[in-house]
Amino acid sequence: MTKQMGLSDNAKDYLCRFYCIFDEMMQKMTSAELNDSISHNFIVQMVPHHQAAIDMSNNILRYTTNVTLQCIAQNIVKEQTEGNEKMNGMLACCTDCKNSCRDLCLYQHSIDAIMQKMFAQMKVSRTSNRLDCVFISEMIPHHRGAVEMSKTALQFCACKELRPILQNIYTSQRKGIMQMAHLASCLGC
Repeated sequence: MTKQMGLSDNAKDYLCRFYCIFDEMMQKMTSAELNDSISHNFIVQMVPHHQAAIDMSNNILRYTTNVTLQCIAQNIVKEQTEGNEKMNGMLACCTDCKNSCRDLCLYQHSIDAIMQKMFAQMKVSRTSNRLDCVFISEMIPHHRGAVEMSKTALQFCACKELRPILQNIYTSQRKGIMQMAHLASCLGC
């Protein structure tokens, strides 16, 4: 008779917290008050996205002993906290950068598709006692979503203060994806 392994209390606690973070992110991103500025719309949807990454990283830091993953999670907390501060600070001036109805429609259609894909991939992340692997399986599609959202926003007229942040998200989160994919391979995830 084969004994089936259940989830540990740590795994249950970790996953419970993850699902709360995920649900809050999804709700805030999909209910953000959008207007006629792509820059504004990007910020009000990316700030809760970044906050979820911060919360998810703090969640894994409570459990992981893997030094590499600790560094990755700490870097996510640092970079995305700074990113949120910058985006919140420029929201008022970026809201003044208006876009045409056509551009808004094309932009938001793409963003909605990116978010739905990201949400679907994050919902089916691994459920196991190997929390390092679980975190990586959640965070890679999360980062991919930010990369694609930034890439999409860069295709349209955006606030000049926001453009360097879009470039930084695109570059830094692609690098993060590669680091996490490498770590997942090393861990045998």
